Amino acid sequence: MRQHQETITVKTRGPGLIEITDEVARVVAAAGIGTGLVTVFCQHTSASLLIQENADPDVQRDLTAFFRRLVPEGDSLFIHTTEGPDDMPAHVKAALTQTSLPIPISAGRMALGTWQGIYLFEHRTAPHTRRVVVHVVGD
Repeated sequence: MRQHQETITVKTRGPGLIEITDEVARVVAAAGIGTGLVTVFCQHTSASLLIQENADPDVQRDLTAFFRRLVPEGDSLFIHTTEGPDDMPAHVKAALTQTSLPIPISAGRMALGTWQGIYLFEHRTAPHTRRVVVHVVGD
């Protein structure tokens, strides 16, 4: 069994989904593993990861709008506002999604479906630089 790990950096422009499928695929290819598992892990508490449709950009816009409505900024429920009114809503959105994704590797490639892409979901209003660890294990 072999392992390979790299950290990719994603620059965001505020709330929304940024596709990182190609960057993760590059790491998987560099690992040279035919059959195994890639784990994609976001090292942040106010951003998350999703596997979502990558054919129609309206899907990403609609998801961002839905989460904005589901967890609005400025809700009086929240007392944690250390980094601004978008801080706690960003933590809630990250808690409702995922910070880690396991994806099988078959024949040296991720076994994603036809319309599936891997996305970093930025929940903060301001641009950020996010780190995503990609860990590949297998034969």
